[in-house]
This record gives sequence, C-alpha cells and structure tokens, in this order.
Amino acid sequence: MPIVRNVSRAVSQVLQSSGCGCGISIVPVRCIGVSPRQVASDASFHSVTFAETDHPRVLITGGLGQLGVGLAKLLRKRFGKNNVILSDIRKPADNVFYSGPFIYADILDYKNLREIVVNNRITWLFHYSALLSAVGEANVPLARAVNITGLHNVLDIASEHNLRLFVPSTIGAFGPTSPRDPTPDICVQRPRTIYGVSKVHAELMGEYYHYRYGLDFRCLRYPGIISADSQPGGGTTDYAVKIFHDAIKTGKFQCNLKPDTRLPMMYIDDCLKATLEVMEAPAQALTMRTYNINAMSFTPEELAQEVQKHIPELEVTYNVDKVRQAIADSWPMNFDDSNARRDWGWKHDYDLPELVTTMFSFLGSDSRIAQAN
Repeated sequence: MPIVRNVSRAVSQVLQSSGCGCGISIVPVRCIGVSPRQVASDASFHSVTFAETDHPRVLITGGLGQLGVGLAKLLRKRFGKNNVILSDIRKPADNVFYSGPFIYADILDYKNLREIVVNNRITWLFHYSALLSAVGEANVPLARAVNITGLHNVLDIASEHNLRLFVPSTIGAFGPTSPRDPTPDICVQRPRTIYGVSKVHAELMGEYYHYRYGLDFRCLRYPGIISADSQPGGGTTDYAVKIFHDAIKTGKFQCNLKPDTRLPMMYIDDCLKATLEVMEAPAQALTMRTYNINAMSFTPEELAQEVQKHIPELEVTYNVDKVRQAIADSWPMNFDDSNARRDWGWKHDYDLPELVTTMFSFLGSDSRIAQAN
C-alpha cells in the first residue's frame, strides 16, 4: 500500500497548489477506495430505478470541476434528480451536495468504481476526471496514472456492463503540426503536453473499444470553454474569462496573449447542450466516435472591442506570456465541426455578442455600467 499512500499524498499536494493550465477546470483526484455502502442508507439515488423511470441512470466522474456540476444540473432536469449521480473524491459544497445524489468515486480504484456501477444500475457514464495541462506537466507520473490508467478502468467497466460512455477531448489534443484554420476532425495531432497526449490516447482507445468490443463510446473535442461561474486560473484561454472580471472590478485588463491570437471558443451552455445531444443521438447517425464542436472563433482584440461596447472606458494592454503564447500558437485557430452539424444536428446558440451580454448579466455589471453612463 505504500505506493497508494504516496500517490494520495501527491494528489493532496497538487490540489493545494496552483490551478491548471487549460481553459477547462476539471480536477481529478486520487485516494484510497471507499465502498459506496458507506453512504447514508437513505441516499436518494437508491429510491428510483431505471426500469421505473425509463431514463438512463447516469454517473459523472470528476464531477466537481467546471463542467460536471453544470452537466448534472442539465441532466437532472431532463431525466430526474435521482437518476444522475455526481461523483468525485473531494468534499462538495453544500449547494452541490443537497442538489442531488453525490457519491465518492475514485477512478483508480477499479473495484470501487465497478461496485458503484453495479449497485446503482448505471447505464450512462460521463468521464470528466483528468489532470489538465499545467498540473500534468508538473507531475507527469500522476497525470499518466489518472488520465491513462483511470481511463483504462473506465473503458473496461463500461465495456463489461454495456454502458454508453462519454469522454471529453480538447483543443489541446492538437499540436504545432496540425492544420490550424480550420482544423478537421481527422488530421495530424501530435500534442506536446501529457494532457494532450492522454486525450489522443483516449480518443483512439475509445474508438478501438467500439470496433473491437462494441462499446458505445462518444467523444467531443471541446474548444476553450467560457463560464461566469469559474474564476480564471492561469490557463491559456483564461484571458477570455478574466477580461470580464477585470472590466467590472477595475476597468483595466492586461492580456497575456497577442491581440491577434485567434482560438476557438464556446459558452458553457452550448458545451453542455452539445454533450447531451451527442449522447442522445441515434448510434446509426454517428459516422465517427470523436467530433470537433465549435461555436465561435475570436482574438483578444475582437473580444475587447465587444466588451468595450458595454464598458467603453475599459483600458486594454498586452503583456505577452511566451509560454502561453507558444501553446496558443500550436492550437487550432478554428474548428471544423461540419461533421457534427451534419450527423447529429449540432447548432450553437451563442456567438460573440450573445456571449458578452450573458457574461455581464451573470457577473452583475449593472452598477459599473451605470457609473460609466
């Protein structure tokens, strides 16, 4: 058990350190397994069965990140609160804990994860546990364990129990030799971070399990995700969140990317909608197992100009971070998502003007706009 203890200790250190280096804040962790039978006997997720509701029984791993909580909320509205189990090994906030079923699940504990799937009659699994780019580069062995070994556990359990499995991929799955404008679904990838490498591995392993074992594997490559609920954490696309906070608080924003750096972006509501839509799509409609999805593509300069329509006095300066700029320069400028739009009818709702208006409405900029007026 000393190896398990050492990995657990490493996770604790990672969680206490700085945030990830990517625009999506999905934070996985690793601890010693705990049986779900230790959950309180009146846990609500045992009260309604799949047969009674005719809805999928859903498990979300790594669910306390930026996307997991929002996805659980969306799925509970669609399938019923008791049919969607959010899981992680961190302690959830009270509002998350009391909003619906929550359970401890460690993706590196195969027996515990298998037990959860069996005991709760899971039929859909959303696998959001992953160590992202900056944290992964700081601890490659841990990233390899969580992102690759954890994925293998999930693939085996999903295949054994005939689950429909969703694993997100990322803009970071591409590299400097990939075509950038636009980037098609199938092309040279060759990423240069352990996070990106692990996501390419996930795409290929999921496709292999589909053709070899009949696993219903589905995957979307997310662009940069923008959400009013998350604070910027130092990632490459985080400038697109930080500008709103700075505009409201100080009226000054310093961008760490060049003004003409174009990247694909998406508002979180579109991201969650696409995830549900691809999971509900008929299997015969899918011509591939991994799809690009996109909503908009803009530069820091274009975003700043749109923000200044709401807060005209916003001062924007540029102080380029060489590391982030190098990462951004290796990523796609624009995703080609024509296959998703053709196969399962993907259509985004938020373009740049709608994104900016929505972000300000959530962040409460009325007082600052009033001051500006």
